[in-house]
Amino acid sequence: MQKTRKRKRVLQPQHSRSKSKSIEPQQSKTTTKQDPYPTHLRPTPEECRSIRDDLLALHGFPKEFVKYRNQRLNNSNSGGAVKSEPLDDDGEVESVLDGLIKTVLSQNTTEVNSLKAFASLKSAFPNWDDVLAAESKNIENAIRCGGLAPTKASCIKNILKCLLENRGKLCLEYLRDLSVDEIKSELSRFKGIGPKTVACVLMFQLQQDDFPVDTHVFEIAKAIGWVPAVSDRNKTYLHLNQRIPNELKFDLNCLLFTHGKLCRNCIKKGANKQRKESQDDSCPLLNYCKNSNMT
Repeated sequence: MQKTRKRKRVLQPQHSRSKSKSIEPQQSKTTTKQDPYPTHLRPTPEECRSIRDDLLALHGFPKEFVKYRNQRLNNSNSGGAVKSEPLDDDGEVESVLDGLIKTVLSQNTTEVNSLKAFASLKSAFPNWDDVLAAESKNIENAIRCGGLAPTKASCIKNILKCLLENRGKLCLEYLRDLSVDEIKSELSRFKGIGPKTVACVLMFQLQQDDFPVDTHVFEIAKAIGWVPAVSDRNKTYLHLNQRIPNELKFDLNCLLFTHGKLCRNCIKKGANKQRKESQDDSCPLLNYCKNSNMT
């Protein structure tokens, strides 16, 4: 009887601890090993390659991603021995923390506005220590052109505060030495950092083979039948990361993102109206749309 009571006392705290911790880390434990649609056999590798080639012929490779592509090619040619970092337009090295903050500022706004907000933030505060020490209102004023200034300012302050408390300095370069799952776990601990932001940092700053799903990629994936119509963005992310070959992820993601901004013909919303106002055959993805309402 004593042993039974003792076992109950030992097991109960373990159960309650795991329950309390499961709320936040659940998202961070989301890995590319999980596929919510294992019987959905699209996209095929051949389809991914074909669409990559079609979009590359239509748009060329997007200029804003060239520096990251060159970085990946350089690292690949060197066998991964040299981990170079991309340079900003002004020639300065872009750190992992810079990339994370830049991605936060890109949420729910245009690329033009987000880049303006980041440039304004860097101009107002020479380094991240100054941002951490600044009043929230001053940060909001610096990034207001990017929209959602109070929310984004709070997120940025929280990232910097947590970094200083947990790592002793405002730096994320240590992530370069971690596995993909470890990186996801680390970044997902920051409030306001979701799977898309994590995936962007993985793909751009850390040169990992990941496939972020933003609004453009999500809608195109549904329109061309890569995921079931009922899929949400997180399940789309998990499925596409399983189905798309690693060597195609970077180029295909950049091209789909760019195509989603420039062409609405292949998107379900307003497709019929848009096609009447533009060249009907200008979008190569129309050939992949299975829904009769989109063709």
